Amino acid sequence: MEDKKFEVRKLRADEIECRIGQIKENGLTLLLYKDARCDMNILDEMVGPMNWKREHTRDNKNCIVSIWDESKAQWVSKEDTGTGSNTEAEKGLASDSFKRACVNWGIGRELYTAPFIWIKAEDCKISNFGGKQRCYDKFSVEKITYTESGDIDGLSIINDTTHKRVFVQKPKGAQ
Repeated sequence: MEDKKFEVRKLRADEIECRIGQIKENGLTLLLYKDARCDMNILDEMVGPMNWKREHTRDNKNCIVSIWDESKAQWVSKEDTGTGSNTEAEKGLASDSFKRACVNWGIGRELYTAPFIWIKAEDCKISNFGGKQRCYDKFSVEKITYTESGDIDGLSIINDTTHKRVFVQKPKGAQ
């Protein structure tokens, strides 16, 4: 790894997951994220499976991701802290701290430039259970484009349950 040549590619559409953020009667918001397998695959692709490592400390709260720098003949490390998940708290904590440490290396950092994603109620199935809105539809990123500086400038999302395109943000200058 040389400082000048170390570049992280942008995420492909098939590497980005969609999660429902908030649900209201008139629609819902979606959040874009990546999973830990995506980070592992990109690290393998970038530096090779033998040239990176991860270590967890503080009962999995912190993760250190280190990459071997051949020119310096040493490990270079970046670290971050995660939060537990609602389902498998310990596993979720380890996964979240790993994903956050990978963002410090630049993997998936472009997701922070995602637009506000609003899906209208007619484009998804929202139900009311005991006064709480729920939606069990699944969504996926169909296409994504980036500006030269790496910000998201074009995005389309499919409702996988209905097989319908439900969100489009065209790149600036596109018709």
